[in-house]
Amino acid sequence: MNSKAKILLRTAGLFTACAFVMYGLARGEAAVVLNKAVNICLECIGLG
Repeated sequence: MNSKAKILLRTAGLFTACAFVMYGLARGEAAVVLNKAVNICLECIGLG
């Protein structure tokens, strides 16, 4: 595979990843992940 094809593939992958991150943020998934992380810390470590 030549270097131009590698650059194109990496760029396409980057744009795809950014699109999925933006989609997740638009759906409010960041709050869900943060809530789960807080619950795991409170239950596992016993901070609560």
